[in-house]
Amino acid sequence: MIRLLFIGDIVGKPGRELVRRGLASLVDYHQIDLVIANAENSAAGFGITREIGDQLLEWGVDVMTSGNHIWDKREAIDYIGAESRLLRPANFPAGVPGNGSYLARTKHGASVGVVNIMGRVFMLNIDDPFAVALREIEAMRQRARVIFVDFHAEATSEKMAMGWHLDGKVTAVVGTHTHVQTADERILPKGTAYLTDVGMTGPHDSVIGVDIQAALGRFLTGMPARFETATDNPRLNAVIVEADEKSGLALDIERVSYSLDELVELPRPSGQHATN
Repeated sequence: MIRLLFIGDIVGKPGRELVRRGLASLVDYHQIDLVIANAENSAAGFGITREIGDQLLEWGVDVMTSGNHIWDKREAIDYIGAESRLLRPANFPAGVPGNGSYLARTKHGASVGVVNIMGRVFMLNIDDPFAVALREIEAMRQRARVIFVDFHAEATSEKMAMGWHLDGKVTAVVGTHTHVQTADERILPKGTAYLTDVGMTGPHDSVIGVDIQAALGRFLTGMPARFETATDNPRLNAVIVEADEKSGLALDIERVSYSLDELVELPRPSGQHATN
């Protein structure tokens, strides 16, 4: 049995602080074997930098996925070429830097494949995510039975379609991008765990992570506005998937949502709290 933790889109400093101060407790409390996190918004809400990526890895994230904001910070182009644990969607066209999949190892040496795909409905018109997902999974199948898919997409229908498309072929398909955690977690008939959107790790008194007044002003006036990351009510949204190591199919799926206070107060085997 393998227990996987996937952390929903990490947004800015509030999201990073949740990971820095609470991830160790979360891993201990839920007996997690591998941590995956979507990190494309970790740098001030837009993109990722080398410094931030290295910090997330140091704090306990094993694999970082992304989406349409992966190139928002120019230095990510060089960083993704040097850091194989940072993924970009596999269905970007040929020649784009980086990779869309990664073979990870748990602390006990078990293999876990991680695949990052991006949708096309209301998104960039890139390569077919449904065909590319199958290609990436087939390439990973000989090395790992447990395969986790982050489908970074806008449309609920496209996410659900991907879940059914991959049912029985992967351990889990979870959605990211919309920053609102959905309540439709389930194990599909052929054994794949599914959740439409994992949600956001960041400030929840916001408009999907953005300062309320700036976002509201754009809706009310239609005028351009500078979007700043909000700060209030930071929460970590994540999903835990339990998988059978031999079959690669899901045994259980549980979505979680924690405030910073709840995270640092989680019981730990050592009796200590998370780092302040």
